[in-house]
Amino acid sequence: MQAKEREPRAQAMAEGGQNEEAAAFIKAYGIPEIVEVLLPDTSGVLRGKWLPGGAMSKLWKSGVPIPLSIFGLDIWGCEVEATGIHLETGDKDGLCWPVPGTLKPVPWAPRPSAQVLMTMHEPNGAPWMLDPRQQLSRVVERLAARGLYPCVAFELEFYLLKPGENGAPPQPVFPTEGQARQNMYAMSDLDAFASLLHDMRTAATAQDLPTDTVISEAAPGQFEVNLYHKDDPLGAADDAILLRRLIDGVARRHGLRATFMAKPLLDFAGNGMHVHVSLKDASGANAFAVPGSGERLMRHAAGGLLATMADSTLLFVPSFNGYRRLVPGSYAPTGITWGFDNRSVAVRVPNGPPDAARLEHRIAGAEAHPHLVLAAILAGILEGIEAGIEPPDPLTGSAYDHDAPRLSPSMAEAIARFSSSPFIERAFGADYRHVYAVMKEEELAAFSRAILPLEYETYL
Repeated sequence: MQAKEREPRAQAMAEGGQNEEAAAFIKAYGIPEIVEVLLPDTSGVLRGKWLPGGAMSKLWKSGVPIPLSIFGLDIWGCEVEATGIHLETGDKDGLCWPVPGTLKPVPWAPRPSAQVLMTMHEPNGAPWMLDPRQQLSRVVERLAARGLYPCVAFELEFYLLKPGENGAPPQPVFPTEGQARQNMYAMSDLDAFASLLHDMRTAATAQDLPTDTVISEAAPGQFEVNLYHKDDPLGAADDAILLRRLIDGVARRHGLRATFMAKPLLDFAGNGMHVHVSLKDASGANAFAVPGSGERLMRHAAGGLLATMADSTLLFVPSFNGYRRLVPGSYAPTGITWGFDNRSVAVRVPNGPPDAARLEHRIAGAEAHPHLVLAAILAGILEGIEAGIEPPDPLTGSAYDHDAPRLSPSMAEAIARFSSSPFIERAFGADYRHVYAVMKEEELAAFSRAILPLEYETYL
């Protein structure tokens, strides 16, 4: 990776230390026993360290050394040698600095604890561009250079499951055998888990996560939590990462598991991550809502999202399991489509007042990396705006009944599109395209080497 000039914030931290946030935390909560240092890897898995609470202020003075190669670990936490960033480089340390505003208490922890999100820099202080947060930062800067500032909201779906017994997989919290259960928006399902859901909301308040609506979805034990719109796209993606951790942590305290797996139950709906995006201009107004030019800007943004969708699918659907979610009639998109107030398309323009004009991107699975998903969305929007890409006519009715270009039906096809994409190279860089592609190639190979139980039942 080519080194860049030392980032000013990293320089300031290394020289003087910024521990006002730590001092404010200690004043409010006292010194915690543990500080959990969190660094989301390429798959969105949180990695890091536990530090003693008394060492908390050192994070802002000297940072935390963690190997640069942490972004070359696969979903199982194993080194992917084909990335070329492990022992062949000496496996050097990078330096991680706290993300401002993310030092928070951990209400579900059994001991007094704090957590803080980190981001990676090279030893010379330059941003480490294999860190997905740095990739998102770069595309946000490109939009800002055009006087456009994203306003973003994430919606996350998840299942609550009962732990399996004697090594069995976790089980649904409601019966699924012998009945077609679709209890959409059921207040009774919310009531059934009111204590857990209220603890989630209380924890979100303690961590300043801007949670909004909680609803019961169609599948047994499936719920959705929405985050408020935020005009800080990096912060919005941070919130999505931390909300997943919160939901999992609170569920465990209640003796349950929460999963963001894209398709945990084959016969029921999958878990999606929907992203709402509008663009503000320099005055803070919604650029999509400006009479005349706003409509054209939104159309070009939608055109860019559609034109780059096939190349970016691997970022939106990064898992082998995720492609099971993209099936007709499931409310998950299968085609490269857009439309107005239409939940069967990939890019939806929701109803609402003109000043709330926005695009809803509906492809990503809930297991995807929020920073990479948002980076690909914003890069696609920018591509459409810069090239003046016109989208096809918006669809009406069920998108599943239209003969539209299809999303990649398999992980293999998505890897092939991604690894050869000039758009991905422009948006993320050739190094990132290579590292991400070879990691996913090896992940797919691992599944290809596994024999399914159905194969034994059929052929043994």
